[in-house]
Amino acid sequence: MATSYTFEDLSGPTPTVSDNPYDGLIEACHDNAAEIQARYETHRSNRGAQQKEKLSSPDFTGVTVDTILARLEDQTIEPGFADPRNCLVFWARPPPHVKSVIAEVQKRLKAVAPKLWVMPQDSLHMTALEITHSLTAPEIDELVEQVRPGIPSITDYTYSHRARVVKPSISYDAQAFALSFLPAAGESCAADFSRKPEDDDYTYHHLRRDLYALTSATGIKVASRYVVPSAHLTIGRFITTSDTETANGKVDQARMQEIVKTVDDINEWLKSEFWPVQGKDIKAGGEWIIGEGKGLDSRKGPLWYGSGGETIRLGKGF
Repeated sequence: MATSYTFEDLSGPTPTVSDNPYDGLIEACHDNAAEIQARYETHRSNRGAQQKEKLSSPDFTGVTVDTILARLEDQTIEPGFADPRNCLVFWARPPPHVKSVIAEVQKRLKAVAPKLWVMPQDSLHMTALEITHSLTAPEIDELVEQVRPGIPSITDYTYSHRARVVKPSISYDAQAFALSFLPAAGESCAADFSRKPEDDDYTYHHLRRDLYALTSATGIKVASRYVVPSAHLTIGRFITTSDTETANGKVDQARMQEIVKTVDDINEWLKSEFWPVQGKDIKAGGEWIIGEGKGLDSRKGPLWYGSGGETIRLGKGF
């Protein structure tokens, strides 16, 4: 992914006078969990329709290969190559039941795109807050020292602020695939039977807002590319065109249609198996209370693909 890649908000306008970029959506949704979920769903469905049309079009020019990841995976391309981009982030680590769903989704995607790179299970993460990206290691180390006093309370924050996400679905574009969730809004909760519907009033978007505020309070400037209403974990990336091109180097339209149909089929399966149904508990894998098992993971280094870099501190889970 290009370091300059940004994410377009397709959920609607979010005017605000706040310095915190997450406040606008909360204000536009009247601080209401159901409205916040609807905005996340609007973004997800609009982006899904946009990308489906793009990848299905006879004018589609081909998938976007992640050339840095390709060189990391195949050292014969450029022996000794190392990712120069260093980041500073707070990650949410998925619990085993979410990782299990992702493993099945990855298996189904690999069936139609065998050369697709899939995120290893131990590398899976959702970026709760990206402080910065694509800097040098010394630049990141300077920022770490600035934010370090706040790291313990930030990484432990999900222990006492338990935002929940539900309704998993696959999102994709010409570069990558992700499993995305929506902030919960009072649906039944099988992960914690003591949880009340009103506990969902504190949404994942509230958590992102608070992490931004807590981090900014250390004096550090948060320079994230990513503030759109999405809660997703990247699960696969294109590192070659061999699955999606014909022998003469043209886009294989039939294969692209097959990939799009596979995603549609996976999403139907996810919806039927893991989405909440009135009167029934959500099946394991269909919900995730952020902080289950592990608190937030404060990480630094060349960690674009999950396996690089190092943990500064892992927060307390529940």
